[in-house]
Amino acid sequence: MTRYGAMFGPDITFLGVPPCDLADPASYADADVVIVGAPFDGGTSHRPGTRFGPQAIRQACYLPHDGSRPSLALRVDALQDLRVLDAGDVEMFSGDAVRSVKALEDAVHAVASSSAIPVILGGDHTIAWPDATGVARKIGFGRVSMVHFDAHADTGDTEFGSLVGHGQPMRRLIESGAVRGDRFLQIGLRGYWPGPATLDWMAQQRMRSYEMTEIVARGLDECLTEAFGIAVDDCDGVFLSVDVDVVDPGMAPGTGTPEPGGLTARQLLDAVRRCCYELPIVGVDVVEVSPPYDHAEITAYLANRVVLEALSALARRRRGDAWDPRQPLLDGR
Repeated sequence: MTRYGAMFGPDITFLGVPPCDLADPASYADADVVIVGAPFDGGTSHRPGTRFGPQAIRQACYLPHDGSRPSLALRVDALQDLRVLDAGDVEMFSGDAVRSVKALEDAVHAVASSSAIPVILGGDHTIAWPDATGVARKIGFGRVSMVHFDAHADTGDTEFGSLVGHGQPMRRLIESGAVRGDRFLQIGLRGYWPGPATLDWMAQQRMRSYEMTEIVARGLDECLTEAFGIAVDDCDGVFLSVDVDVVDPGMAPGTGTPEPGGLTARQLLDAVRRCCYELPIVGVDVVEVSPPYDHAEITAYLANRVVLEALSALARRRRGDAWDPRQPLLDGR
């Protein structure tokens, strides 16, 4: 099913956390979170390179890779307060998308079945289909909602004659019943795709999509609060899927389908923190980091911090005490 190690880079773990082997359930039986690499870009429609994303995300940090990251804002050290392990990369062959997504789905299901939260490093957004399906196989089809940050809806039907691709995973999830359309919340859409026929299909599924114009007019916090209320209604868990192209390409250039006019890096980090602190998160993926287009590792650094923000918020939520974002770090008055 999987092997520990990296397919496209050094044999390292996420910031130095201990490794585990998904073929040996005892090696992750006590884990709170298991990192899984999904080095797949066989579903890409424009710029490739996301197969190199998992290793870029694992390494993108200027601090020692010592398995410790205390959060100044949340006052936790997620890599110490949680048992975080790294299972390495699922073996994914871009020339065989069907085999690759099945291998990833089985890997994610194995993690979810151990009661750990899977955090999957992509890879292109094709992987959201097997990621959320693997979790739904444990929790129940139709019992997992999706909060989806993206410039694109990813609800296309077929592209280049294939049902599998990074523009179609959300349709596959809804059609399969893994995630209900009326519990599908999309944040940050913009640009010039999809067309009217796909938007009509989305409306029929009762999806809720927050386009950037609405976010600017109403404010991101208000939109998130509304989305959270829908996400937890009649569902048992929330899957968080973050495509880095939700951020403006000026702050996240290393991605396959850049679309100007997105969120800022700060907005995304704050939003991910809110999601993982306020919602019952059962899985996370971070996708579409394409290192060949990422000058100065800007996008990889952002994606690394998205993962750390998610982990830190999960640790703070588990601690159980209230957190006030207005609390000063230091006040020497």
